[in-house]
Amino acid sequence: MTISTACPLLGFAAWSGTGKTTLLTQLIPLLKAKGLAIGMIKHAHHQFDIDKPGKDSYELRKAGAEQMLIVSKNRWALMVETPGLYDDPPLDEMVAQLDQDKLDLILVEGFKHAAFAKIELHRPIIGKPLLYPADPSIIAIASDTVDRINTDLPLLDINNPASIAEFILQFIDNFHHARDNVTAG
Repeated sequence: MTISTACPLLGFAAWSGTGKTTLLTQLIPLLKAKGLAIGMIKHAHHQFDIDKPGKDSYELRKAGAEQMLIVSKNRWALMVETPGLYDDPPLDEMVAQLDQDKLDLILVEGFKHAAFAKIELHRPIIGKPLLYPADPSIIAIASDTVDRINTDLPLLDINNPASIAEFILQFIDNFHHARDNVTAG
């Protein structure tokens, strides 16, 4: 299944402990400095709660509100209860929740088993195998040992966020070029 988006969608897939969040917190400011509006989807493998017991929004949600929208002058957040609805939420449904008309790029952390363009992060010290080539959606590999990986995919230095940001900018250009060719043809 292909995920249809109005803007480029790019994932970062890796085993736990590889540094996905660390790298993304370095990449996002670099991409924002290029003038990009970034949307982010983070997959959690466990129960999580962004609300705190005792807060009004938490109490209203726990009282039975299936959707809780909390707003202030600086931000808003929508919490939707989905007990038993998913084994794992479908990425395409989560992407559809974003206002893509206001974004230049959607980054995804996790969802390593979903079929969409991803950069694999790999650190041999973690002791886990590469996800590639078993995952044909991987378009590049970022590692601290690129000299030891045998592949035709682009190899990126995981410790050089600026070079990874440049790869992402090229990915965005390719997305727009492909989309323009489809609409022109």
